[in-house]
Amino acid sequence: MLKIGATELQAAAAAPARWQDYVLLLKPRVMSLVVFTALTGLVCANVKMDPVLAGTAILCIAVGAGASGALNMWYDADIDRLMRRTRGRPVPAGRVQGADALALGITLSLFSVGLMALAVNLFAASLLAFTIFFYAVVYTMWLKRATPQNIVIGGLAGALPPAVGWAAASGAAPLNAWLLVAIIFAWTPPHFWALSLTMGDDYERAGVPMMAVVKGEASTRVQIFVYSLILVPLALAPAATGLGGPLYLAVAALGGALFIGLATRLLARKDKRDARRLFAFSILYLFLLFAALLGEHLVGLAPLGLFR
Repeated sequence: MLKIGATELQAAAAAPARWQDYVLLLKPRVMSLVVFTALTGLVCANVKMDPVLAGTAILCIAVGAGASGALNMWYDADIDRLMRRTRGRPVPAGRVQGADALALGITLSLFSVGLMALAVNLFAASLLAFTIFFYAVVYTMWLKRATPQNIVIGGLAGALPPAVGWAAASGAAPLNAWLLVAIIFAWTPPHFWALSLTMGDDYERAGVPMMAVVKGEASTRVQIFVYSLILVPLALAPAATGLGGPLYLAVAALGGALFIGLATRLLARKDKRDARRLFAFSILYLFLLFAALLGEHLVGLAPLGLFR
């Protein structure tokens, strides 16, 4: 079994935690994606919002995402310790005590939801509270260790920020807000399963029932391909609902073709380099989709709305 050396753990535990360790508890890279997609939802609502309130809403969403990350790192410290990708995190490495990570997560959760309710609106606060609960409790404490569908179902938590941002701006979450949620929800399985194909040993060692471990790599490649076929048409839909314009349509069409091409190549071959390529491109693909929407709405480019 892969372990961190006793000397390394003792040295890490003896040293006081740095402020950077507490920042890492918040999963800043995940937080940046959450903030970006939430900001897109807020802007796409096309509601004139006071800049201070808008900034407060985004702050609450960022803090809520950080709270979820801290709670995840507290609960998952035992399996993080066994995986090469995660064993250097602050809690398993001994730089931050689990109780401190838990306290930080709870405090930030209460702060973010409370501030959203008081300063913005109750509906957005309720969606934010549900997102934190779903990620920290439903996904982290249950689904992740219970089923190979963990990423599929648990992906809802990462998909909800655009709806939270939209609700913060308008007090509601219409169909187009949930369309953004659906795009991220369908994107999550091929994104994470591509990663799991390159790190199956890690997940198996930690006892996490990722699809590649439970069903095998061949089945996982098939499911990545199927979800890609679901994702790409779904990502084109905003051009038909009055949400996306010509720039968005071009990005979604070209990016979707490349996504399916990479998924097809992964299906046909057993080279893990293809899984890494798809994983890396999936991040760029989602970023470009939301960047195109954000840019169009910021400059006032008229949406297509083919079926409005």
